[in-house]
Amino acid sequence: MRCPACGERDTRVIDSRDLDDGATIRRRRECTRCGMRFTTHERVEAARLVVVKRDGRREEFDREKLAAGLQKALTRRPVPERAAGMAAESIEAELRAGGIAEVSSQRIGTMAMDRLRALDQIAYIRFASVYQSFEDIEQLKREVDGLLSARAASGPGGKGG
Repeated sequence: MRCPACGERDTRVIDSRDLDDGATIRRRRECTRCGMRFTTHERVEAARLVVVKRDGRREEFDREKLAAGLQKALTRRPVPERAAGMAAESIEAELRAGGIAEVSSQRIGTMAMDRLRALDQIAYIRFASVYQSFEDIEQLKREVDGLLSARAASGPGGKGG
């Protein structure tokens, strides 16, 4: 690590601390030439995850973009404030744990709908109606009927929305 003051490459670590539950390490360093102290942050660089869109385009996975889509579906719904971000993080973690370099946007959409179905059924319907591009009210009705059937099968006290 180069000293920001004099450019010397020889610096020594004088203190290290974990941040973000060990995801980041904060290091205090001292330059051996000029004595300046400075802070660096070290974090593991995750492997690139590429999303293959329906039209064949490829773009880098963007957790914030996914979280924003989930948040839009959850707008004014009785769920915790961080629910969309946590769902996006769990989707990303599941994808990365699979060790794959490319994933289809359809798979991400399906995973997002699964998370929303568990969180809030209204948010699920909102997301599904856009994601699946419902052509008419009958498609929407079939989706709602499926939710109602699942709710009835889970018995009284089943998750509502």
